[in-house]
Amino acid sequence: MSTPSTKTLDHIVHLTPPGSVNEVSRQFRDLGFHVLPGGIHAGGLTENALVILQDGAYLELISFTHPASHYPPGSPERQKRDANPWAWKEPGWIDYAFLGSSSTSISELINARAKKDKSRIRYEPEVDGGRERSDGKVLKWRNSAPSQDDDRGVAPFFCGDVTPREWRVPLDPPSNAEHPSGVLGVAYVRILVEDNDLSHMKANITSVVGRSPVSNTPRRATWVLDTPRTDVPGGKPRLIISVPETADERWTLKERGEGIYEVAFLVSSGMKAGQAWTPYGKIVWLKG
Repeated sequence: MSTPSTKTLDHIVHLTPPGSVNEVSRQFRDLGFHVLPGGIHAGGLTENALVILQDGAYLELISFTHPASHYPPGSPERQKRDANPWAWKEPGWIDYAFLGSSSTSISELINARAKKDKSRIRYEPEVDGGRERSDGKVLKWRNSAPSQDDDRGVAPFFCGDVTPREWRVPLDPPSNAEHPSGVLGVAYVRILVEDNDLSHMKANITSVVGRSPVSNTPRRATWVLDTPRTDVPGGKPRLIISVPETADERWTLKERGEGIYEVAFLVSSGMKAGQAWTPYGKIVWLKG
């Protein structure tokens, strides 16, 4: 059996305040994205909407269904909500996922690779997850995330489908991935880290991806990723890990901590390039 890839970008997670999925869906439509309804995750704590891209990756627009105060202190529901890895995150780009496997333990694969590389990254064993779509179809998958909380959102988690991926990411009809802005796919995901963390994060991501960065300087490193679909125009997405370079980036790192700073998208020829700030994160459009 061939070793599964550990460098396929699956989706990028964007968090907004509790109960705001409809509002953030409108905001992303105003930015030129076609937004699809998602559903409520197993356990009922979170719900989402999706922006599916032609490269097969997608944006997950997620929010908690209720604020923490909705659940009685000490109740099982409150304990589950407080234990969620995103419960204490500030709204914005908070995490990203690579495509996992339903038949192979990605956590064991990466942990063995990291041990050999002598990098610090370790992944938790896979756990079951799922969601019920708005049409009633039940989706199932297995997730594995970094063991250390400090690595979550800097290194990816992995999502491996048990039910068909096309149930989770409906690329049919093709109009699901057609956007007024002309967006085709992800150009890059850029992550900010502290200066003293850059060296070991380079080592961690190298163990996760399974390859050295294609570009490596004292202030940033870049890896080339794959996407679920390869038959779309434009280049492959990049994962960039860097230290802050501007006053705004230094302020963001101080206020939000290490994690995704900006997401850039390729747009079709003839469409407008540029950048925008949503209420909770930075978006860049690049011509393909």
